[in-house]
Amino acid sequence: MTTHALPAGPDDAPAARPGPSQADTVELLGLVAQLEQIAFARLAADASVAPTTDQRLQLSGFAAAAVARRDTVMARITELGADPVAAVAQFDHVLDDFDARTQPSTWWERLLKAYVGYGVADDFCRVAAEGLDAESRRVVLAVLDDAAHAELAVAELDAAGSDDGVLSSRLALWGRRLVGEALGVVQRLLVQRPGLVRLVSSGTGDAVVAADQQADGRTAPANPPTKLFGELTAQHTRRMSRLGLTA
Repeated sequence: MTTHALPAGPDDAPAARPGPSQADTVELLGLVAQLEQIAFARLAADASVAPTTDQRLQLSGFAAAAVARRDTVMARITELGADPVAAVAQFDHVLDDFDARTQPSTWWERLLKAYVGYGVADDFCRVAAEGLDAESRRVVLAVLDDAAHAELAVAELDAAGSDDGVLSSRLALWGRRLVGEALGVVQRLLVQRPGLVRLVSSGTGDAVVAADQQADGRTAPANPPTKLFGELTAQHTRRMSRLGLTA
């Protein structure tokens, strides 16, 4: 007797992975705004210890620009009907561990940390932004594309290392330490923030398992999206190469 398979019913269809929500969008915007707030504090501190008057003036201007960028992102959060202060506050300590583990001992290490170490966080936000709605993505990418401070760091580091092989070797080692610690921050964000995982997955098309909450309230680990970490590593290598340093 010939048997025929019954057509699959709705309950038999594979469950669709939930896409990014407005809450996910607000979460990423909160992270970007917090990174700009951190950049303001860092740049103001750099201005106070910069070796020349010209550098101090430039860094002070960059600090002011970071505040303007932060406010632009917070305005977008308000447009989405969310509380911008609460969105930023959830990331109040996002880089505390990174900063504690990467204390620079020289001005050159300080510049490289700003360019390479914090650059990883910016690159992560760029990738995640591909999963946002068009207007939120435009805001985030415009904020992250302000590269004035990066140009200062590149110019200063290139000039310092061009005739000093010992300094270049030390900075190459420092850069490798920085990227390792920065990628650790990204990994923790993916474990703790399933909304960011959804945005990365949506933006890259990568096969990612979201970090769902376990029944006991702990956070389940996420499978790291390979395309994301490949892109972050590639961008780090480009930055180091621009300085003539081995990644």
